[in-house]
Amino acid sequence: MAGVEISGGAIRIAGKPTQIISGTIHYFRIRPEQWRDRIAKAKMMGLNAVETYVCHNLHEPKPGQFDFAGMLDLEAFLDEIHRAGLYAIVRPGPYICAEWENGGLPAWLSARPGVEFRCMNPAFLAANDRYLNTVLPLVKKHLYTAGGPVIMLQIENEYGSYGNDKAYLRHVRQICLDNGIDVPLFTSDGPDDWMLQGGTIPECFQTVNFGSRSAEAFAQSRKYRPEGPDFCMEFWNGWFDHWGEEHHTRAADDVAQELDAMLKTGASVNFFVFCGGTNFGFTAGANGNGDRPGDYAPTVTSYDYDGPLTEWGDPTPKFFACQEVIRKYRPDAPFGTPSPVRKAAYGKAELTESALLLEALDRLAAKHESVRPPTMEACGQNFGFIHYRTKLSGPFDNRLYFPEVRDRVMAWADGSYLGTVYRNDADRFLPVRTGPAGAVLDLLVENTGRINYGPLVGRDCKGLPLGVGITWQMLSNFEVWNLELDDLSGLVYGPFSAEENRPAFHRGSFDVTETAETFLEFPGVKGVVWINGFNIGRYWNIGPGNTLYIPAPLLRKGKNEIVVLELHKLNAPSVTLTDRPRLD
Repeated sequence: MAGVEISGGAIRIAGKPTQIISGTIHYFRIRPEQWRDRIAKAKMMGLNAVETYVCHNLHEPKPGQFDFAGMLDLEAFLDEIHRAGLYAIVRPGPYICAEWENGGLPAWLSARPGVEFRCMNPAFLAANDRYLNTVLPLVKKHLYTAGGPVIMLQIENEYGSYGNDKAYLRHVRQICLDNGIDVPLFTSDGPDDWMLQGGTIPECFQTVNFGSRSAEAFAQSRKYRPEGPDFCMEFWNGWFDHWGEEHHTRAADDVAQELDAMLKTGASVNFFVFCGGTNFGFTAGANGNGDRPGDYAPTVTSYDYDGPLTEWGDPTPKFFACQEVIRKYRPDAPFGTPSPVRKAAYGKAELTESALLLEALDRLAAKHESVRPPTMEACGQNFGFIHYRTKLSGPFDNRLYFPEVRDRVMAWADGSYLGTVYRNDADRFLPVRTGPAGAVLDLLVENTGRINYGPLVGRDCKGLPLGVGITWQMLSNFEVWNLELDDLSGLVYGPFSAEENRPAFHRGSFDVTETAETFLEFPGVKGVVWINGFNIGRYWNIGPGNTLYIPAPLLRKGKNEIVVLELHKLNAPSVTLTDRPRLD
C-alpha cells in the first residue's frame, strides 16, 4: 500500500493530495460502549479523521505495570475509527497536557531521585523510553501503511511551551523510527516565536495550535517551515472550565467563520475538541505556573469544552454550523444529522446508609508510619486523598500552620472540626486548643488535580510537602493512610447519618427500567460520586455547573447503587437524577 507523505506543500495519502479535517475524541474520557457512536457522529459532521492523545499515567499506573483494558483499550478505539472509514492521528506524548492530571505523566515518576522532566535526563528517559517502546508497537499495527487508519503521529506535545532541548525531541523521534513508525511524525506548538523555536525540529512536520486569527498564526508558522502545508492541530473551538470560574462558551458562527477561513486556503484542521467527554474519577488536571500567589486552578469534572458534540453525545448548533462549512470542501462526504441521545430523569434516590470516613480508614487503606507527612508521590499514590494522624501535646492554645497545602486540608482535634485550608488561601493557619492530655490531630488532604501545563508539571507533589506545625514547630510521628478510593468494597455501612464537616460515604439505590443518559444534581458542598462502583467524578458547589454526567452504559436494568462521599454537608438525605444537564 502506498504511504502517507508530506511534501511540496501538501499531505498526500496513497499519492492523492488530501485536506485533513479531523476532530479530537479521547478514548479515555468516554465509555468504550460509546466510542462507535461518537466516531459515527464525527463522520456525520464531515470529518475524515479522528485525533487522540494517549495517557501515560493511566496506561502505566505503577512502574512497569501496563493497562490497555476497558476504557484504555487503545487498539480497540483505533479499530473503531478504521471501521468507520476514517483516518486516525495519534499523539502519544509522553506529555499530553489535555487538562489531564499531571499532563499525562505518571505521578510515581515525580518521586524518582534526580528526575528532570522532558529533557535528556537519564531518570526521565528510563521511564519515557519504556512507555514509548510499549505503546508504539501497538500503534504500529494500526498504521496506514499496515492497512490501518493511523496517518500521522506526534512527538512530544507543545514542547516549545516548556523547553528547548532539541536532543530530547530527536531522541523521541528516533524511538518512533526504531519502532517502525513510517507515517509522518510531527510537532505541535503555539504560534509564537519562542514556542516554535523551542518545539520545532527540521526532521519533523510542524503544526500549530490556536483558536483564532488563523492567517497570522500560519504566517508565523511559515517563518520556520516555509514549504507548509498549513495544519492547525488544535483548533480551540471552545474551552475548558476551572472550579469557581464562569462556564466557557464560544459562538457557533464565530467558530464556523474561522474554520472557513482556514479551509479555503487549503489548510488542514483538527477540532480540539469534537467531543470532549468527562474527567471521570480523579483524572482532571489543574493550571498554575507558580508565578503569583493563589494561581492554582483545578479543572472541573466535565470536559464538554463547548465542542460540536456535547459531553453526552448531542449535536450542538456548532456541529451544524461547522458541517455547513465543511460541505463546501468535502461535498461528497457522507454527512448526517445525529439525533439527540435518549435521556431519563430517574428522580430522587434516598440515601439510606452511611460510613464515616475517619472511622473507615483501615478498611480503605493499609496504615503506615512516617516521621514527617510524606507526599502522595513518595507513597506511590496516584489519585484521591491522603490522611495524616498524629498526637498533639498539651495544654496549649495556639495555631496550626501549613506552609504548603496541596491542595485542600480538613483538620480535626479529638474529632472536633478545626477548619479547612485551601491551596490558594492567603491565611494558612487554623486555631487549635488542647487540654493537659493533648489531642489526636487528623488531617485529610485532597489532591484536586496535578498541574498539567507549564514548568510545574511533574513537580506538583500532593499532600503536605513542607509538613505541618504548631506555629513554627514542625510536628513529627504520623500515621498515614493513602486513600486512592478505587475500591470501596471494604466499607461497612450503618444507618444513614449526616453530620456537618464529618466526611462520610452515603449509599442508596434507584431503579431503572430502561437505561438512558442521566445527570446527577450536585448533592452537597463538595465530594465524589460512584455509580455501580464506577467513580463518575467530583462535584463542588462553587460551580460552574450543577450536574455530573452518568453515561447510560454505567446503568443496568433494575437496582443501581449510588455512593456519595460528602466532605462537608449534604443538601438532603437523597440525590436527584435529572434529564437536564447544567454546565453553567
